[in-house]
Amino acid sequence: MLLNSPDTITAIASGKGGAIGVIRVSGQQAIEICDRIFRPASGKPLKEAKGYTLHYGEIVAHEELTEGTDSCPSEHVIDDVIVSLFRAPKSYTGEDMVEISCHGSRYIEQEIIRQLIRQGARPAEAGEFTIRAFLAGKMDLSQAEAVADMIASVDRATHALALNQMRGGYSSDFTELRQQLIDLASLLELELDFGEEDVEFADRAQLGKLLDQALDKTRTLLQSFGLGNAIKEGVGVAIIGSPNAGKSTLLNALVKDDRAMVSDIAGTTRDVIEESINLEGITFRFIDTAGIRKTEDRLEQMGIERTISAAGKAHVILLLVEAGTPETMLAAIQQNTACISLQADQHLCLIINKSDLANNLPENTATLQTLLAANTNIVPEAILTLSAKTGRNLEQLLNWLSTLFDTKDIYTGVTVVSNSRHYEALYRAEEALCRTQTGLQNGLAADLVVQDLREAIFHIGLVTNVVSNNDILNNIFSKFCIGK
Repeated sequence: MLLNSPDTITAIASGKGGAIGVIRVSGQQAIEICDRIFRPASGKPLKEAKGYTLHYGEIVAHEELTEGTDSCPSEHVIDDVIVSLFRAPKSYTGEDMVEISCHGSRYIEQEIIRQLIRQGARPAEAGEFTIRAFLAGKMDLSQAEAVADMIASVDRATHALALNQMRGGYSSDFTELRQQLIDLASLLELELDFGEEDVEFADRAQLGKLLDQALDKTRTLLQSFGLGNAIKEGVGVAIIGSPNAGKSTLLNALVKDDRAMVSDIAGTTRDVIEESINLEGITFRFIDTAGIRKTEDRLEQMGIERTISAAGKAHVILLLVEAGTPETMLAAIQQNTACISLQADQHLCLIINKSDLANNLPENTATLQTLLAANTNIVPEAILTLSAKTGRNLEQLLNWLSTLFDTKDIYTGVTVVSNSRHYEALYRAEEALCRTQTGLQNGLAADLVVQDLREAIFHIGLVTNVVSNNDILNNIFSKFCIGK
């Protein structure tokens, strides 16, 4: 991508299938180029119009002359349009900018683009409008990234995350944190200017308190990533268990559709099947997996390997066992958990399925809990009894899932980190701050302490791109859609 390119760019900014199409043009010649193909009903050209105005008229195609003919260039109308005019610097990109609203025909949109290119514009690259907005100071880097997140939002929670970040509430927390660190560094650097005087301008105890506050803030932001990432990517829920435990039946019951094939034949599911539902504004991605057992069937073995992989990546694991005696249920649990490695941040729910067919289930469940405590280190967050086939107690599972992630903060403007790049920057900043803290506690020289502090400032600055890095910019904006 060309940074600070003087070219005038154009692209379709609307999605497919709509009644209205929108074409964007931005750059020094945007208004001049559009004037060449736009015939306003008022007769007044765009170059004479004020910014933030709308203009009705026609887009006209100028046909090329055939070589050797003396006829005049022919014209034909492509579409009736509304043109929105924005003048620099009061536009999305900070440049002169025109948006053409036409009928949502792909043919019409492509014809208008073709005419704009013939008059001197070039096709925009992915994210080029937003990177121009960023370079013009219309937004910082985290706000620019939120534009893509806003477009990709699929539920209330992802929308709230992106909106808070795009409006700058997110950036203010990072700006404030970075300024605190700069103030700390300034006091220490002042001492370096008077090194021969052996003077301490910064009270070490006060510095320690300020550093503790900065570390607490950094760690709070880091901890929010668990929630933010789950909301942004969707909560992965792996349904695991022995063959015929009812995993596919449970998936179908949760999504209210016959999505997975159900059979009495063990080993029916050979591959992972994924479906999503929305609970309390969060998308939960349910993953039906192959039953775990010893088998000589190579295809089934491959399915089991994918089960283990899916379980390792999931935020939540639903371990299904068929209702039976405490001993048989314990054996099924041990067989399934022996193949997977439960992570500390994963949520585990033990589901005793086929409760409609079981006898003495309350007593057996109580005994199972005792056996689990005595024979394993498995501690489920919840043990639920249900019938996937009849839907009995299914609501209890949905209620439990909805309590796992407290989303109230994201609707009140509290900063929740959802971007892995931001998490990496915060993680590196925390490391540098810990070294700074150790240096202060051990009476390390100011020049050594301030070096670690500068590193923390650098990493925090990467979030909003106070520290410029073209490679980072190109990597981020290359993932945007064309026209944004």
